[in-house]
Amino acid sequence: VQLQASGGGLVQPGGSLRLSCVASGSAHNYHTVAWFRRAPGKEREGVAGLRPGDRATRYADSVKGRFTISRDNAKNTVYLQMNTLQPEDTAVYYCATYSGNLITGSMLRPNVYNYWGQGTQVTVSS
Repeated sequence: VQLQASGGGLVQPGGSLRLSCVASGSAHNYHTVAWFRRAPGKEREGVAGLRPGDRATRYADSVKGRFTISRDNAKNTVYLQMNTLQPEDTAVYYCATYSGNLITGSMLRPNVYNYWGQGTQVTVSS
């Protein structure tokens, strides 16, 4: 599976961005998908995860109510809608997939994911 992330950019505080992650191969539709981010000087952080089938989601506390993960299986694409962005959201964002179902408690653990995209920079600044 190859993943291609896009949609990052510079946005003012309070603004919105939508990240996209296009995957090769239709089997991706049966994968658990997630977005992670790494800010300068910080460890990689799980942001949002989405399981196939029941479409259960999990979000980091820091983005709940502001970010939404979704997928369009027909387009093999996963999205991360980010609203009310704040400077602390500045980071490189990565999409990742796990070839199967993950329990909710594991969705934001980076070490369980076996495919990763290349990252897209999000900068929130006035």
